[in-house]
Amino acid sequence: MANTAKRQTRAHPDEVRRTIVDAALQLYLEKGYAGTSTDEIAARSSVSKRTIYNHFSDKDELVREAILRVIAAAEEQGAESFDALAESDDPERDLRTFARQHLHDVIQPDILRMRRRIIAEVERFPDVAKAWYDAAPKRAHERLAASFSRLQERGYLRMNDPLLAAEQFNWLILSIPMNRGMFDAASVTDTSRHAVYADAAVNVFLAAYGTGRT
Repeated sequence: MANTAKRQTRAHPDEVRRTIVDAALQLYLEKGYAGTSTDEIAARSSVSKRTIYNHFSDKDELVREAILRVIAAAEEQGAESFDALAESDDPERDLRTFARQHLHDVIQPDILRMRRRIIAEVERFPDVAKAWYDAAPKRAHERLAASFSRLQERGYLRMNDPLLAAEQFNWLILSIPMNRGMFDAASVTDTSRHAVYADAAVNVFLAAYGTGRT
């Protein structure tokens, strides 16, 4: 315990917080919300429970931050794709680029493990599920809708509801590999058909919303 106290004293508060969140994330993915205790989080992160509560008001806040960290990492990877798409001069090419990047960013083992955990516990812990939805699918759809609105202003797309179109495009891209990956964890690392899924999604999307402008 003395060594633990020394480590805590030397560590920067941000580093301590990061270590706690990392431990909470690992345990949540392994055991789910109910199976993750602050005692185990403290043991795995080599801090005291008091230190945990110095950084977080309760387990809900801690688990929520752990979930949002996974989302933030995925968003950071895909941010450039959204920006490039909005100002594209070749939407067909850049929609394909976006779709392939989106598959790469979302069809990841930790993200699908997180998704399984949240769905399994949605009735018991609706706030955690809502935090995931608001920070991941909802935010991504809104950003994609903004890109589509910009492309529509520039004459490349034609649609009445950019948000609906964004939700449809998202699921044209993700539905097949995500549905499979939710039930067959081993399939998540099989990317052999990702380009096929991405290109097919773009073809269907442009058939519905494209203007034919090149």
